[in-house]
Order: sequence, then C-alpha cells, then structure tokens
Amino acid sequence: MTMTRVASVDELETSFQRELGTDRWAAAESAYALAARHRDSGDWEKSREWVKQCLRLLEGFPNEDLEDVATRRISVGGVQLPTYLHEGVVRERFGATAERAAEDRNGDTD
Repeated sequence: MTMTRVASVDELETSFQRELGTDRWAAAESAYALAARHRDSGDWEKSREWVKQCLRLLEGFPNEDLEDVATRRISVGGVQLPTYLHEGVVRERFGATAERAAEDRNGDTD
C-alpha cells in the first residue's frame, strides 16, 4: 500500500493560484480542501476565507444535474473531497463557518 504525501498549506495555496487561472473547478476543489485544512487546525478565520472563496467560485458553475457538481478528484492535498461539490454541501460540511462566509460574501457583516 502506498501512502500519498499530504501537501502543505503553502503547496495547496500555490496550486490554487495556478488553478485559478487555468481551471476554476479545480480551484474550487482546492479552496474546499484549504478550508478543511484550516478548520481542522482550528484556524476558523482562515477556514472562513477559503469557504468564501469556494462559494464564490461555485457560483459560476451550473448545478442542475449531479454531473454538474460531481468532483473530479477524490482528494486534494490529503483532504478527502465530497462526491458532489455545491453550496449546500459546503454549508453542511462547514456549518456556521459557511454561514458567516456567505454573509460576508453578501456584504452582510452584522
């Protein structure tokens, strides 16, 4: 059994920046992974920023069919991705962090 090396947060952020210019869906998957990594390390503020980035990217994609929201990768940087990636999944997985990110995105910071 081979073990896959877990990418550092810096490596994930570098990949995200590259993907942002070439493959926005991959960038959304990486943003999800970064949000999860920061959440798991207890950095809620950074997690919320990456949730916000993920949600912003997902806005630009169709989501009518399961094929529209199916992830292309099983994991990113050691973070298991959900089978489907859309706003509802992000909100379910990140709870209050996603709610705050959505409020921030909409300019509602109360």
